[in-house]
Amino acid sequence: MKKTLLAAALSAQLTTQLFAGGDITPVEVHTPEMTEHETESKFYVIAKALMILGDNVNHGPDVVLDGDRDYGFGIDIGYRLGHGFALEYDFSYARNTVTEDDGHTMEEAKATYYTHALDLVYTYELTHTFGVFAKAGYEYEIEDIDEYDIDVDEHGFNYGVGVELALNHKYKLIAEYEHSTIEGPRGDSIFAGVMYNF
Repeated sequence: MKKTLLAAALSAQLTTQLFAGGDITPVEVHTPEMTEHETESKFYVIAKALMILGDNVNHGPDVVLDGDRDYGFGIDIGYRLGHGFALEYDFSYARNTVTEDDGHTMEEAKATYYTHALDLVYTYELTHTFGVFAKAGYEYEIEDIDEYDIDVDEHGFNYGVGVELALNHKYKLIAEYEHSTIEGPRGDSIFAGVMYNF
């Protein structure tokens, strides 16, 4: 009986406080915050290793320069324009062995290539982590073969296709094949690298 009276008294006091505006501390309800989808930065940089495939080209009458397969490195600096498009400045350095064949003798020499390009890139995201891209642009190349007294500047266009795999919102792995219209013993290139989003 006493317990029933005590419960009724507490109930009445609580009801009085509720309707009389008594001090009741509201309970805060915590709901999980909705986080925005992480978007890629406008700026990015790609550090990459490359393999040049080599090519042969006529160099004067009855002389052929034949470049072999070799390696180098490069860096791309990009700015995303939106809707999958980006503008890139690309630089690469590569060397290979070039053989001069004049029909009688064959001589080997080391060739060096400094290549600059300005490209428009379009990327299509197949999934949240995997995308494919195509690029095209203007290319300027300095070719230097001291033994053959060759030091020329060449201009042309380059075209490339590739894939990218996102590791997280900051880093992606990149693989790319690139063709150049510049005729020389350097040939086309295969790139593999890492993209960092600022």
